[in-house]
Amino acid sequence: MVLSLLSRSLSRLVLWASVVILIVGILKLARLLLRRQKLAKALDSFPGPPTHWLFGHALEIQKLGSLDKVVSWTEQFPYAHPLWLGQFIGFLNIYEPDYAKAVYSRGDPKAADVYDFFLQWIGKGLLVLEGPKWFQHRKLLTPGFHYDVLKPYVAIFAQSTHAMLDKWEKKASENKSFDIFCDVGHMALDTLMKCTFGKGDSGLGHRDSSYYLAVSDLTLLMQQRIDSFQYHNDFIYWCTPHGRRFLRACQIAHEHTDEIIRQRKAALQDEKEQKKVQQRRHVDFLDILLGARDESGITLSDADLRAEVDTFMFEGHDTTTSGISWFLYCMALYPEHQQRCREEVREILGDQDSFQWDDLGKMTYLTMCIKECFRLYPPVPQVYRQLNKPVSFVDGRSLPAGSLISLHIYALHRNSAVWPEPEVFDPLRFSPENVTGRHPFAFMPFSAGPRNCIGQQFAMNEMKVVTALCLLRFEFSLDPSKLPIKIPQLILRSKNGIHLHLKPLGSGSGK
Repeated sequence: MVLSLLSRSLSRLVLWASVVILIVGILKLARLLLRRQKLAKALDSFPGPPTHWLFGHALEIQKLGSLDKVVSWTEQFPYAHPLWLGQFIGFLNIYEPDYAKAVYSRGDPKAADVYDFFLQWIGKGLLVLEGPKWFQHRKLLTPGFHYDVLKPYVAIFAQSTHAMLDKWEKKASENKSFDIFCDVGHMALDTLMKCTFGKGDSGLGHRDSSYYLAVSDLTLLMQQRIDSFQYHNDFIYWCTPHGRRFLRACQIAHEHTDEIIRQRKAALQDEKEQKKVQQRRHVDFLDILLGARDESGITLSDADLRAEVDTFMFEGHDTTTSGISWFLYCMALYPEHQQRCREEVREILGDQDSFQWDDLGKMTYLTMCIKECFRLYPPVPQVYRQLNKPVSFVDGRSLPAGSLISLHIYALHRNSAVWPEPEVFDPLRFSPENVTGRHPFAFMPFSAGPRNCIGQQFAMNEMKVVTALCLLRFEFSLDPSKLPIKIPQLILRSKNGIHLHLKPLGSGSGK
């Protein structure tokens, strides 16, 4: 009798639970369908490439060569076209300067459909914040990128670079090509550890190397999640091996950041350590975060500290790694420009042992080559926004508030309507006379407008020091059997690495 009652009660419970799950599922589907209808209506005036009935354009952009596929679409669909990831997330993919200006000259927030995927990893830092809190954090962090703070970093950039170049001397002696991307990544992380946390001269420890591998894993997993609509639902994603791998990598990254913040806070309680910090030759990023206060005297919370540190570490080392690696590839591809850059930096260095802050402004041809490399190989090939108010475009078409925008920087920089002979490597595009009159939104390696990259001066300074020292120490040439295959993984990477031959140049290395 009791068992029978229990069985009936359990059956009713299962039935009610099934009904509730079904109702929730129907409501969720209805909401998705309404949203899709709204997005489709907004994008109706923009023709675009054909879509798969289920995957949209997702299958197309997951293929190798997808970046150049989008470039080919710029010829067919001037200004912009719809880009669907599955059937429920649709962006207007833009790659024309006036369209970019219409959106990026405003302060619209990042598209939550993409950047909410970052929250588990980097939290609510400057990358994903919006509104008054974004403005507060931007204001608190800006002093960390003042030129007085950046000046002493030149020596740190050089120190980490020399350690990498010493490693390359040994590899080059084997007379075969090798992948530079991983070594550049470790060098960039080593630099950031010193500039962000005031790490010593001993280089990366085991824990730091684990952090580097975790961040590399996270960028890969993030891009795969963005491109795969079946992973967009959090509940489904965390149940997959892919999602669990993401959580493990997040844990490693968070433990690394939390431990460093804890150690620094503990050290600052000690008077001797406080004096050491005051006597240091430079102030690091964590010092500035810990001392940051707004007009009301409010400081950053522990969660805010971790979010800003994780954001800076992600944006500061992965993007720089991409930029430096692709620059050295360009130098190997175009030896005449490589030699001209080398001659310039040799002349600037002269009899000095190392580069000084004032030398960076003299590297005019090197800077033009860096910018031309950023044009052809932008470290961040695609960024996203969600409109918080309607926008009207130069050709009379418009989008309502709530619409999603994808700025395809890679396609913008290779748009033949904007850049004559876009596939040609021509540093003189960035000579003063050629820059004059160019649309301010034609070249956007650091985005543009009020939400541009806060660390762009830091990145450019590091690029100049690292690449100058590399060119003084080695001659770079291609390995024709291992040419890089471009793939977007949040940043621009190569599927098979960037393999180059290095020939040591001996004396006059600037070491």
